[in-house]
Amino acid sequence: MLDIHLIRENPESIEAALKKRNYPKESFAVLEEIIELDVKWRNVKKEEEELRAERNKLGVAVINKKKDGKDAKGEIKRSADVSARIKEISIETEQLELKRNDLMLQLPATPDESVPPGKDERDNKEVRKWGNPKKKSEDVIPHEDIGELTGMIDFERGVKLAEHRFAILRGPLAKLERALINFMLSVQTTHGYTEIAPPYLVNTKTMQGTGQLPKFTAELYRCRDDDLWLIPTAEVPLTNIYSGEILDEAQLPIKLTAFTPCFRREAGAYGKDIKGLIRQHQFDKVELVKFAHPERSYQELEGLTQDAERILQLLGLPYRVIELCTADLGFASSKTYDLEAWLPSQGRYREISSCSNCTDFQARRANIKFRSGGKLEYVHTLNGSGIAVGRTLIAILENYQEDKKTVKIPKVLRDFMGTEEIAFI
Repeated sequence: MLDIHLIRENPESIEAALKKRNYPKESFAVLEEIIELDVKWRNVKKEEEELRAERNKLGVAVINKKKDGKDAKGEIKRSADVSARIKEISIETEQLELKRNDLMLQLPATPDESVPPGKDERDNKEVRKWGNPKKKSEDVIPHEDIGELTGMIDFERGVKLAEHRFAILRGPLAKLERALINFMLSVQTTHGYTEIAPPYLVNTKTMQGTGQLPKFTAELYRCRDDDLWLIPTAEVPLTNIYSGEILDEAQLPIKLTAFTPCFRREAGAYGKDIKGLIRQHQFDKVELVKFAHPERSYQELEGLTQDAERILQLLGLPYRVIELCTADLGFASSKTYDLEAWLPSQGRYREISSCSNCTDFQARRANIKFRSGGKLEYVHTLNGSGIAVGRTLIAILENYQEDKKTVKIPKVLRDFMGTEEIAFI
């Protein structure tokens, strides 16, 4: 959520941010309505304060008149009228504030000044590359075909059990997925992250805290009979662990990690990545979350990105780092780096991690503050995939193929797997 004081004092900066993000005209109308409601709220609030001051004076006047044996009926009558109006105003201000705040939930985070301008993903900026892709599409069997050849990825039974975009992993690939999860968590906990095992179902307030609601309602799975939603990422429960709390400055940065399944309806992905495991309704991910001091959050973003990169480097998977342009930023993000791993079968890099600094946007929604001396400030929250397990499995199956017959297991996974290769022909 944006700072209401910023909207009051500098609405032009919010309009400029919406333009940078290439947001539709409806968003500007929402901003105008927020400003109008806020003016009404302040005017009514001012009236309430004046009436309370008048009631206090009337109270003193009544006491003094009674002391002097004088009639105070007029003051008593006026005081009753004032009290009735204050009660009316309290209801009015509460309704105005609720409506204003509901509209504010629709406005995205403001891009940082360092974010490159752009109209869509084609304007994203490549920051760096690591490793040299050694295989092309003609050198490998695509991961989905390996699944069909061996039965180790069973799409047909995934559909039978659920629907399209669900799959079953069997045997060595199920074990490889488990190995990747254990490996990723072991690496991140070694580097200062505390492992968390959070709920996979959270309430509406928690979803609002990180910005999933109301913006992405169509992308989420909701329980019909309870106020519970399946998490689209562990970012949601991890960030909200401290919702409504005040942290000590000495605690920062707080670094958390968690493995969870993630659930997304992919409502806007019709026709995209139909084959394979790239885009599933249920997928596994190791998440990284940081709570940082505002003065150091962008430094922490660089560190978070490197923590995610470390996994790819240890696995020996070629990748590149992309800085997202203003129009491609996520709703809650002020700055984002995407990590894209090389997928030989597609002859291109594909996103495998997204690392973002949300500054105080989520902290305002979830009311997470820290105490610095006698002053309270909102923390800055950061999150990143550390990393997407399914896409990592795909990258290993394709980058580590040998003569289209076997897949070598990266050295760092061999102790977890108990083998050096998987044969599929």
